[in-house]
Amino acid sequence: MQRIQFTTCLLWLSYFFSAPLTAATLTVNVNDTQGNMLSDSVIELIPTTPPEATASTLAHYEMRQQNRIFSPFVLAVPQGAKVDFVNLDRTRHHVYSFSEAKQFELKLYVGATEDPIVFNKAGLVAIGCNIHDDMQAFIYVSKSAYFSVSNEAGQMQLTDLPTGEYQVNIWHPWQVNIQQPTSLTLNDGDHKLTIRINIDHQDKPSSPPSGFGTNHYPSDTTGQHAN
Repeated sequence: MQRIQFTTCLLWLSYFFSAPLTAATLTVNVNDTQGNMLSDSVIELIPTTPPEATASTLAHYEMRQQNRIFSPFVLAVPQGAKVDFVNLDRTRHHVYSFSEAKQFELKLYVGATEDPIVFNKAGLVAIGCNIHDDMQAFIYVSKSAYFSVSNEAGQMQLTDLPTGEYQVNIWHPWQVNIQQPTSLTLNDGDHKLTIRINIDHQDKPSSPPSGFGTNHYPSDTTGQHAN
């Protein structure tokens, strides 16, 4: 019996030391061509070698309507994610999208809808309101689990990334040209990346004077390995 236990212990130790323990952290700074920090940029890392399929539970995401604007302005979600469209205003909204990646319509309502919208196709989804033309937002549906959205400082960080080669996709709602994918190799440890995007600066949708309330609700706009 002791010999069997000892052999089992050796097998476990052999697996422990041979299993890959490396992981990378990537910090990204996004600027415009003048060097100004750029929020609302989406970065998506697609592994060159697809990872082994694992069972995962996709979290719910939320696109709010408050003070007659969508919040967040840019939301990134993984393919297959469910998004709740919650109307926190007193006035009713009519939310819709005609985008190829997802077409849907939520007719006049207040509060939460009965069911979330499932975004099962990767791509860009432009969101609008059929009642308030100034309301606009975007949902970036990522085919990869590794994605994030830049904050007000133009920064984002992705952690616990498997080492290896990636295709880097970058998108911003005001970009002048389609950003061509680039390649990136991540080794074990910390990495930094600076990206510049040529954009046509515009004003983000803002609350009109007749908006109600000023409460702020936090939003999850990152993938499972982003901070």
